[in-house]
Amino acid sequence: MSEYRDIAVRSRHGGTPASGGRADGRGSHQEPPGGRPGGRRSRKEPRRGKVTVMGWVSIALTGVLTLGTLGAYGYYRSLDANINREDVGDLGDNRPPETGALNVLLVGSDSREGANKRYGAKSQGLGERTDTIMLLHISPNRDKATMISFPRDSMVMVPTCDKPGGGVIPAGLRQINAAFNDGGIKCTIRTIESITQLHVDHFVKVDFTGFKGIIDALGGIEVCLPKAVNDPKAKLVLSAGKHVVSGEQALGYVRTRYALGDGSDLGRIQRQQVFLTKVMEKVTDGGLLTDPGKLNDFLQAATKTVTVDTHLTLDRMLEIANSVRGLSAKELKGITVPVEAYPADKNRVQFKQPDARNFFDSVRNDVEVTASPKPGASAGPKIEHDQVRVQVFNGSGESGKAAQVAAELADQGFVVTHVGNVAATATTAIRYGKKDAQGAAYADTVAARLSKDKRTPTAGKIKPLTVEAYKSDVTKMPTGPVVQLVIGADWPGVRVMSAIPSSLKDKVVDSSTNPCL
Repeated sequence: MSEYRDIAVRSRHGGTPASGGRADGRGSHQEPPGGRPGGRRSRKEPRRGKVTVMGWVSIALTGVLTLGTLGAYGYYRSLDANINREDVGDLGDNRPPETGALNVLLVGSDSREGANKRYGAKSQGLGERTDTIMLLHISPNRDKATMISFPRDSMVMVPTCDKPGGGVIPAGLRQINAAFNDGGIKCTIRTIESITQLHVDHFVKVDFTGFKGIIDALGGIEVCLPKAVNDPKAKLVLSAGKHVVSGEQALGYVRTRYALGDGSDLGRIQRQQVFLTKVMEKVTDGGLLTDPGKLNDFLQAATKTVTVDTHLTLDRMLEIANSVRGLSAKELKGITVPVEAYPADKNRVQFKQPDARNFFDSVRNDVEVTASPKPGASAGPKIEHDQVRVQVFNGSGESGKAAQVAAELADQGFVVTHVGNVAATATTAIRYGKKDAQGAAYADTVAARLSKDKRTPTAGKIKPLTVEAYKSDVTKMPTGPVVQLVIGADWPGVRVMSAIPSSLKDKVVDSSTNPCL
């Protein structure tokens, strides 16, 4: 992982997500600083349904730490000594670029060592495995969080990896969790970066016992069962309806697969995502941050049971927390990578294309950074996309560009009326009628949706060489000014509206999702 300095909106520098060297100290059990006024500012913490609650734990922990004063510094240092750290070493030079977004890999370890022996003594000595892999993506503005789940049965291309004990794992098509099972966290990071082209900044890993401790420290989480469950494998026996689960029941709820839903890993993932939103709500809105006793229990449980990369230091956590403190459970969206049946094995899945590729493209391009209003500046009425009529003209020299851009703008709600061609031009421009009193404001709405540096609209329209009506399903045409978008050779692209394409909106899990799955 890299060392990051300016995290608020700037991209970080640095090398490799780390995973392994662990902290020696365990830290004394101190009480957290009590009763500080305003101690509820820390709203951002990663948490996972299943073992993945840990992801939120790391950032939750981060958010909580921002509440500290200099007088509480010793307490936070003692927490830092609790955390296991691993160093993944060199991840190579051919990594995805950093964009200013924050990507945290969350892995649930089902190691059967130590206190986890009760979950499968026969698996002792066989190392770690995982059936929970998620990537927490936080936008550069730190105003949106997307939890991306990767089904463990997904067949993907795993790059060449070093074996933790020596030797090399050749590149090849494998089940995605094989990257962790055979190559450890370093291979998992390399695999996720390879298939998503997203730069992984940090990782957080938690095991069964750690997950239970965290949920216990929160006082349990309310879940809802659509039917009675008796699952010996997951150690879960509950009647239908709502229950507050903790300890073994909480672990059983996020582990059970065949007793609920359709018995697929996809159904379990959705249930884990719902559980995660409930954990997020409990941490941010359940009074945890203003109760010193509960807060201490939570932080002690979280820090003693997670493993993170060596670059996720206390100072780094504080830095992250400060940048995401405005986030709440409402801004967290869960989504599973689009998959379909894998032809060679009905028990496996593969990424569905082009849906998965488009989804990752959307996440990568989620680089919009909105400037804060200047003090004293008065904002005019907001102009919505469906109020703006746009003509798209191509002067880039690339055939079919006007139709392509028109479709992208229409997907974002703009009312495209015409497409056509203009004489070749080097510079992209947004134009409006000189006599349109509101023309500049409407054109500015279009300018805001172009990537890279924002362009200033120009007064005065141009006459296209060719023009034709754009076929649209808009039933009610707006009456405001018409804006011309002239595509030049320097075309920057249309800025992505959301990390989740409209085609996947019905697959989103958030705080409003029905919990009775």
